[in-house]
Amino acid sequence: ADRPQKGRYREFFQCDVDVVGTNSLLCEVELIQIFNEVLTALKIPGFTIKLNNRKILAGIAEVIGEQDNIINITVAIDKLDKVGLEGVNKELLSKGIAQKAIDQLQPIINLKGSFTEKMDSMKKVLGDSEVGMMGIEELEFINQYCKELSADKNLEFDVTLARGLNYYTGAIFEVGCEGFRGSICGGGRYDNLTELFGLKNISGVGVSFGADRIYDVLLDNNLFPKEELDSLEILIVNFGATEERYAMKVLKKLRDEGVNAELYPSSAKLKKQMSYAHDKGAKYALMIGEDEIASNELTCKNMETGEQKTLTVEAILDMLKA
Repeated sequence: ADRPQKGRYREFFQCDVDVVGTNSLLCEVELIQIFNEVLTALKIPGFTIKLNNRKILAGIAEVIGEQDNIINITVAIDKLDKVGLEGVNKELLSKGIAQKAIDQLQPIINLKGSFTEKMDSMKKVLGDSEVGMMGIEELEFINQYCKELSADKNLEFDVTLARGLNYYTGAIFEVGCEGFRGSICGGGRYDNLTELFGLKNISGVGVSFGADRIYDVLLDNNLFPKEELDSLEILIVNFGATEERYAMKVLKKLRDEGVNAELYPSSAKLKKQMSYAHDKGAKYALMIGEDEIASNELTCKNMETGEQKTLTVEAILDMLKA
């Protein structure tokens, strides 16, 4: 039912990291390290790892007297970035949340300060909630470990982070970055999710990298390495069935040595095949005709200069390595 738009597709790809079978919060620490390592390596600009805990959200619902409306509250405040505070309050009211409870939520939603300062503020709010204090304790453990491992630089506590999926039971993650609306990664801890499949009392925690969204960020910021974009080194021209059979063996030799090479799949006109080589950014085109097969020396054309040489496969490999 979503409206397809940039960053929100009808079909999408994601890369997941999950740990199943342990309650240890060290897993959350490792997942934050993975976020940092991967997104830094990809040079994602100004990324922020937002962190919250569903126990804290449950505690908030408890202290404002709306335990039965926990799902409505979390769904509403999760939309803060999209609809603003006024929009959140309007939705809360439409879902039957008492005005008094909404008023109590305002300073919580508008929480400011460092990670530690926000935690101290939340302790005052959730002092009477056992579940809420448990959530704070878990986040403080995670933050302290990240600090010791220098993994806290991009970490931020966001009390409005709720995640739409209601099976999360502990820590929840969401990653955003400069110049991109919405999240590029997300995840959290889920207890007893495996019970759906007959396996009880198993906890797990996991995160997802939104491959399509990260691709969009890389594209928008010109972050794809040039060598990855112009990766085709050699296109072998296809002159027909006999030449094709010989060319397939040459192709295997090249690929066995790590050369990014292709054989054009049909004996189309030479002009069409050379245009394809140009469009793919191929560095060289190999022509293999009757004479080349007889001599075992191939015509190798430099696509940039137009220069042609007659070389053995071994000589071509040496040239590429030079």
